[in-house]
Amino acid sequence: MKEKKKLSLAMQIFIALVLAIIVGLLLQGHSSIAENYIKPFGTIFLNLVKFIVVPVVLFSIMCGIISMSDIKQVGSVGLKTVAFYLCTTAFAVSIGLFFGSIFHNLFPVVATADLSYEVKGSLSLMDTIVNIFPSNFVQPMVEANMLQVIVMALILGFAIILVGEKTHRVVSAFNDFDAIFMKCMEMVLSLSPIGVFCLLCPVIAVNGPKIIGSLAMVLLAAYIAYVAHAVVVYSLTVKLMGGLSPIKFFKGMLPAIMFAFSSASSVGTLPINMECTEKLGAKKEIAAFVLPLGATINMDGTAIYQGICAIFIASCYGIHLTLGQMLTIILTATLASIGTAGVPGAGMIMLAMVLTSVGLPVDGIALVAGVDRIFDMGRTTVNITGDAACTIVVSNLEAKKQAKLAAKSEA
Repeated sequence: MKEKKKLSLAMQIFIALVLAIIVGLLLQGHSSIAENYIKPFGTIFLNLVKFIVVPVVLFSIMCGIISMSDIKQVGSVGLKTVAFYLCTTAFAVSIGLFFGSIFHNLFPVVATADLSYEVKGSLSLMDTIVNIFPSNFVQPMVEANMLQVIVMALILGFAIILVGEKTHRVVSAFNDFDAIFMKCMEMVLSLSPIGVFCLLCPVIAVNGPKIIGSLAMVLLAAYIAYVAHAVVVYSLTVKLMGGLSPIKFFKGMLPAIMFAFSSASSVGTLPINMECTEKLGAKKEIAAFVLPLGATINMDGTAIYQGICAIFIASCYGIHLTLGQMLTIILTATLASIGTAGVPGAGMIMLAMVLTSVGLPVDGIALVAGVDRIFDMGRTTVNITGDAACTIVVSNLEAKKQAKLAAKSEA
């Protein structure tokens, strides 16, 4: 008797995504049902994912650094990662401004007389630099502050390498912890289809009418720019620098892409993104370093959103952005992407910085705040795909570098 072939996780998530859209549309007149009885199960699932993220990142990075056994290699990986993220973010905001300019005449002109918007929280470059370094051993793990968790893992990993042979029992214990938390991650991710359905269905039920409302053209421009950036920039970098077929890359990334679209959380998508990139051939120790860093500082989708929204808000106020102002937006959005947390809604703080940099009223954020969740779903998907592209590229470049060094030592 033949065993029934089990549906792949990507297919299960896709079915859940389609069902969530259908049920969400059917519940549009009764969105309270979706909000009160379906959304809580999605929140439970997202809580479980976030619960497992910190130990997975901490032990994965530590074990990855120990297995590299070379502090210089960690520095090389870090430098390549930050350079990739900054370059693609600059490209992303340029693409956002480009499509914003193309769609400019099709954008609706919304009244701005009674607008007000208060930005919660502020972000300065020096604050960001100071906040990278933890002042407490437990706090970064309690608050799930990914940058601080990465710094902790780096310090502990480097210390273990420098102490040397004496640490073999600790290394063995950390590897065991890593295996245990990875197994926990597998267990949680097996619930992904249910989580995706419960997270997306209420969003469709609540926002359905708004999507086809006055901001439809702004959303369309943003999503076209999201797709263009992913297809052009990531396909080229993965092919030319990562040595991987773009079709294979996007096919392998489908589970993470669909999960990110439903949850709108870069940090929440981390475990599934790690699994996808490792299946695509990325080294585990590199994925464990590059992906958590990307979930915190790589904001390509958010940068596209900044460009589109800046042009839309400017048009509502009857302001035409000059080339100089557009270049300022590119620079501000690229720098602001570092330190912005990968959680839903964090793009609002970045948008406030971008608008301020070119003298646009921050109150204009109120124009897009109502459908921010719909923008967020797309921009999170782009963000995590960029993280994965970087992982493939850095992994391939490091493999080539190691092969060259091995060839030299043999010669």
